[in-house]
Amino acid sequence: MPPTHALFESASGYAIFEVKLTDDIALKSKAMQDSLKDLSKFGKIVSLLSFSPYKSAAQALENANDISEGIVNEYLHSLLELNIPKPSKKTTVVLAVSDSALASSIKAELKIPCDVSDEAQEIIRGIRLHASKLLKGLQSDDLIKAQLGLGHSYSRAKLKFNVNRIDNMIIQAIALLDQLDKDVNLFSMRIREWYGYHFPELVKLVPDNQQYASVAQFIGDKDTLNEEKLPDLAALLGDDTTIAQNILDAARGSMGSSLSEIDMLNINAFAGRVVSLSEYRKSLISYLSEKMNLVAPSLTALLGERVGARLISHAGSLTNLSKYPASTVQILGAEKALFRALKTKGNTPKYGLLYHSSFIGRAGPKFKGRISRFLANKCSIASRIDCYSDVPTAKYGEALRAQVEERLNFFETGAPPSKNADVIHKVMQDLALEDNDHDVEMGDPNSGPALTTLEATVTTKKEKKKKRGSEEMDVDEEDEHAVKKVKLSKEEKKALKKAKKEKAKEGGEAEVGSEKKEKKSKKEKKDKKSKKTSED
Repeated sequence: MPPTHALFESASGYAIFEVKLTDDIALKSKAMQDSLKDLSKFGKIVSLLSFSPYKSAAQALENANDISEGIVNEYLHSLLELNIPKPSKKTTVVLAVSDSALASSIKAELKIPCDVSDEAQEIIRGIRLHASKLLKGLQSDDLIKAQLGLGHSYSRAKLKFNVNRIDNMIIQAIALLDQLDKDVNLFSMRIREWYGYHFPELVKLVPDNQQYASVAQFIGDKDTLNEEKLPDLAALLGDDTTIAQNILDAARGSMGSSLSEIDMLNINAFAGRVVSLSEYRKSLISYLSEKMNLVAPSLTALLGERVGARLISHAGSLTNLSKYPASTVQILGAEKALFRALKTKGNTPKYGLLYHSSFIGRAGPKFKGRISRFLANKCSIASRIDCYSDVPTAKYGEALRAQVEERLNFFETGAPPSKNADVIHKVMQDLALEDNDHDVEMGDPNSGPALTTLEATVTTKKEKKKKRGSEEMDVDEEDEHAVKKVKLSKEEKKALKKAKKEKAKEGGEAEVGSEKKEKKSKKEKKDKKSKKTSED
């Protein structure tokens, strides 16, 4: 059914046109396409029914936001009710709409059939092309000015309500920090090479880049260095008087060439820039750690500021990182190696940005892949807690970090680690107790028991265990955590079986003899039963 009406949304207001003389086949012809460009011919296809301009810029922004989200605004709702007749058996009404989401909302609310096909889009394209002349009461520049103003206000509102605007500071800070690391290293190599012509012995005496630049700036011409400058030189070297004395002795017997005053001025200016960049880098690191502890405290407690910030930067935002599964977090940053392995049918990478974490460096060569998979799992949990909790806290991250430490200890000693549900439950209990204590200190009369929901879940679990016929033991919460069985992988079960076999061997032959006697007695009983059955 071809559209009978067309809805045109502009920056100035809504317009409803009546459509006539349309055909799906004719619209695709060259003659019809040319008529769309010609106003005199296109004016015979559509005619303006109603144009309702916005009363203010705020109303225009509100309607633009609703259109982008596919919502029918009250202003548009009343306009459609007044100007479009209700469809019946005699009259057929089809409204051409440019946005499919808005068309479905109009159909659901007003029961008006909508069309978003190519035919409808061609009609709306023609209306948009001749809008300044088809809409009555508008001049040629009015529509352009309205579009410019609405575009600015719409973009400003989108930036204002951007959820990831706090994450953007972290992304920019970690990108600048990585660039500063490269620049400071490059400039330090340059100052070592440049000042090395004058004082080559200083390179071995001061290995640190920032200290070398500050010492080179302080010394300047090596011939002017004397014993009076030793206290200030030792202060630059961390109050190390022996190194300062060695530098003085090396300066007196140095093999370096002398430099002119203009060369020394340039070297001192460049050394000052290197020192200032190093100091700014330190302040940037403190700023990044402050932002990370504010935005993602659990992820920071688990991985550290720089690795956590790199994960957020690579994902685009903390929200995107929280939506990733653990398998994606594990290889985040190793996309090239992953696609190369998939193309060549080789081994896929075990880790990406997580390789910079200290846990993978501490794990043995056999366990690096397993600990990276376990760490990625904990990272996905921590990022989701940070993203979706009302008051982010670092306690979850500290508990998850302790779990990773336990897993590393398990690889070395075989001690079974604690379950994730128990660890999270304990942190929730601690936080609820802290909130309860805080309410009591503040004198809140409505402060009651904070763990009602947690206690309810525990009781339901116990009731389920009773139905299954499991035995209950009257123990404390700490003993319950010790008694609970831990779900382990196949390799972990094999390690525990080996440990049990070794303990059994150390037990001696007495236990083996008792087991043999029990087996013999069982065999004798079976033989007696078989004889009785044969006699019967």
